[in-house]
Amino acid sequence: QVQLVESGGGLVQAGGSLRLSCVVSGSIFSINAMGWYRQAPGKQRELVADITNGGSTNYADSVKGRFTISRDNAKNTVYLQMNSLKSEDTAVYYCYVAGRATSRDYLRGYWGQGTQVTVSS
Repeated sequence: QVQLVESGGGLVQAGGSLRLSCVVSGSIFSINAMGWYRQAPGKQRELVADITNGGSTNYADSVKGRFTISRDNAKNTVYLQMNSLKSEDTAVYYCYVAGRATSRDYLRGYWGQGTQVTVSS
């Protein structure tokens, strides 16, 4: 069974930094895109950043220049380095992976349980 385990969230002051990690555990045949979404109270879940298995990245305009996504394919891990954090970055951050559990499976999405990031002003 494929599981995504996130870590690195917490409380930080505005202007500070955090690094989120997400490890894909269990048996997975292949991983395509990996990414991070977030959901603030009363708002819809939104894409923060994603990265293809070739290393191409995509960022929400609100985080460009402050956040960096990266991945370690050997470790089935995706990271999100968050710098210059603002109060509006406060949200639950979810890891997302598009992959196949076996060679016979279709490509599907997997979600982590989320990690809270709180930025105090």
